[in-house]
Amino acid sequence: MMRMLPGIVLALPAVCFAASPHCANWPTDMALIHLKNAGIADPARIDESRTKAVELATEKVGKDRYRQIYDITYHEKSGKEIRVITSSEASSEECSMGRVDVYVVSRKIGGP
Repeated sequence: MMRMLPGIVLALPAVCFAASPHCANWPTDMALIHLKNAGIADPARIDESRTKAVELATEKVGKDRYRQIYDITYHEKSGKEIRVITSSEASSEECSMGRVDVYVVSRKIGGP
């Protein structure tokens, strides 16, 4: 039993920290399509290297199914910033488990 203890201790973090999938690319890409279709942004004017997606929340909604909320900031080459909040569902197998709801943030008040 004592010989198995180091193996168990090393494997424990993988079990304890098993979390939802990291699927920032799917909502980031879909939000940009929604922004284009709404006439708010032109993908050709976006500086993709400065695009930032921050996962705000994850909720388990089923067996291996998670609702994920992202705060995504796009930067146009002109310097204009476009910010959205997205809600989408993902699994460990697939990031695109359904539609991506996109909310445009017109102004942030408070906080850093």
